[in-house]
Amino acid sequence: MPYELIAILMFSTMMVMLLTGQRVFGAIGFVAVVAALLLWGDRGGYDLGFSALMKLMKWYPLLTLPMFIFMGYVLSESRIADDLYRMFHVWMGGLSGGLAIGTIGLMVLISAMNGLSVAGMAIGATIALPELLRRNYDKRMVTGVIQAGSSLGILVPPSVVLVLYAMIARQPVGQLWLAGVVPGLVMASFFVIYIAIRCKITPSLGPVLSPEERDVGWPEKLRLLSAGLLPLGIFFVMMVPFVNGWTSLVESSAIGALAALLAAVLKRRMTWAVFETSVRQTLAISCMFMWIILAALAFGAVFDGLGAVRAIEDLFTERLGLSPWVILILMQLSFIVMGTFLDDTAMLVIVAPLYVPLVGALGFDLIWYGVLYTITTQIAYMTPPFGYNLFLMRAMAPPEITLRDIYGSILPFVLVMVCALTLVMMFPQIALWLPDYVYGR
Repeated sequence: MPYELIAILMFSTMMVMLLTGQRVFGAIGFVAVVAALLLWGDRGGYDLGFSALMKLMKWYPLLTLPMFIFMGYVLSESRIADDLYRMFHVWMGGLSGGLAIGTIGLMVLISAMNGLSVAGMAIGATIALPELLRRNYDKRMVTGVIQAGSSLGILVPPSVVLVLYAMIARQPVGQLWLAGVVPGLVMASFFVIYIAIRCKITPSLGPVLSPEERDVGWPEKLRLLSAGLLPLGIFFVMMVPFVNGWTSLVESSAIGALAALLAAVLKRRMTWAVFETSVRQTLAISCMFMWIILAALAFGAVFDGLGAVRAIEDLFTERLGLSPWVILILMQLSFIVMGTFLDDTAMLVIVAPLYVPLVGALGFDLIWYGVLYTITTQIAYMTPPFGYNLFLMRAMAPPEITLRDIYGSILPFVLVMVCALTLVMMFPQIALWLPDYVYGR
């Protein structure tokens, strides 16, 4: 059987298994091991899984994964996010659309606390959304704000998804995190500019808070400022030693986890329930990601053995005569399609064995491509009619917010994100400047 046909059969089998509701790592790992057994016999098939496991266990930066997840859950379960929103409420309530702008700031800081977009969505929907609706903010506006803000979770460090990309693409985690900083802040700035302009034109979308709500006195304002900026302080305590070369990435992740734990203890919010929930969630998510990485390594090894990447490169460049940029854009469009029914980790694991080597062969930077991947998958998450985030938002939103409202709310923010993506594609140094500066010194 031709290798091209084997590769197509593997992908089609995997997609059928995913559509039947199988777990991502189960479907991908099963297809990889069965294909290896059929192609290379018992010894080759068994060696494939064992080799992938040993490669995973020897990858030292993987230790950052449970550290950062634990840090995020400690800060969120101890209600640090409540202090953050209260700070934005008091300091920015006097602006038209100020609370919506403050919600974007809240999401940026939550992203620095917990590198998962779902965590930002959950916190925004439970803390910010009821407050915004109660103060007569337009329901479509605020629904879009929370969905767009949560998209920063897998771009701003410490992004858990970029750790997964780093393992599969065999790229340094530290460089990927630094590459996500400037594009993440640029996208957040675009969101803020859009909200400010839109509420300036139509003030009823984001009414100013009454003086009675904002007038809490300077002592209380300063107290809220110090409490609200605590997660930002933890982020700097963790990242500054790493950026300056004083600590390794793993050591910095341990500093962040200990700093979060200490902050919760000092604020007298570290109860046994908070600690137990944080540990349980950390264990569950870490194990999930490890299984996904293991399946991806096994699947990628089969494709390396088949030479499928070289065959696809020849198809696009030699037979079809497509330019590298056209191929790259087609890859990004495929993420948009897959995002209608898959999450970001599933998309990466499915296409990484093909896309990552192909991107490198076409002469593109894999660090830069990691940033493009994260932005594109978040756009896919929020693209109607079947975006993953749209239904997640519907599950968390109150009954008065309909699915039609959610669809209508996200379109302007998707256009803003497409502008940010285009900017990063046209000017790769937006993503590469910071890692080049830090690692090139």
